[in-house]
Amino acid sequence: MDRRFSLLVALVFAMTAALAFGAVQTAMAAGGTISGAVAFKGDAPKPKKLKITKDKKACDKRPKFDSSLVVKDGKLANVVVYIAEVKGGKALEKKAVTLDQNGCEYQPHVLAVAAGADVTILNPDKVLHNIHTYSKINKPMNRAQPKFKKKLKVKFDKPEIMEVKCDVHGWMGGWIFVAGNPYYSVTGEDGAFSLTDVPAGKYQVQIWHEKLGTQTREVEVKDGETAKLDVEFAG
Repeated sequence: MDRRFSLLVALVFAMTAALAFGAVQTAMAAGGTISGAVAFKGDAPKPKKLKITKDKKACDKRPKFDSSLVVKDGKLANVVVYIAEVKGGKALEKKAVTLDQNGCEYQPHVLAVAAGADVTILNPDKVLHNIHTYSKINKPMNRAQPKFKKKLKVKFDKPEIMEVKCDVHGWMGGWIFVAGNPYYSVTGEDGAFSLTDVPAGKYQVQIWHEKLGTQTREVEVKDGETAKLDVEFAG
């Protein structure tokens, strides 16, 4: 009797585990991908060299160029591609990110972060920096970061694209994209992006660039498939 009961328990456990595994596999397989690249049409202007006027020992170690329009081999960098509204799907991972001011310039130039996640702002330059966000939805931040304060932690709770500047060093400028869902990407030099595990359905995909504006494209996503989206901006 005891042996039969043990076998029954083992069988029920095995079946439960198999069903759970199948559910996980199904959940993982559900949803599709939106991927593509952002191109620049025409001849891109030569990046303007920035003039360093202060704290040259820390800030002028290497040449600096305007990062507001970065084009390589016809592909456009620093473009935010995202879905503004989506129902369901995977959870938003509040992964901590870093904004570095090394050499008196923001790295990355466009920082993407989940709403509510920690942003660590680094100051390895041994000079005074000032982080000034020009936000309209989140509370604007205007905080000094003295040379002895190597790290500064902040959070942004609401989705928004905001400009960030340093009031001490006028050439320093960047952007922070605060995401309200996990479906976002920032293009690198190859212009590529990919939004994964998107629930099946039709979406308005936003493609934003700081100088070239925003485009909106409707994309239909199907489970287990990849929807291609190639975008072009003209200068």
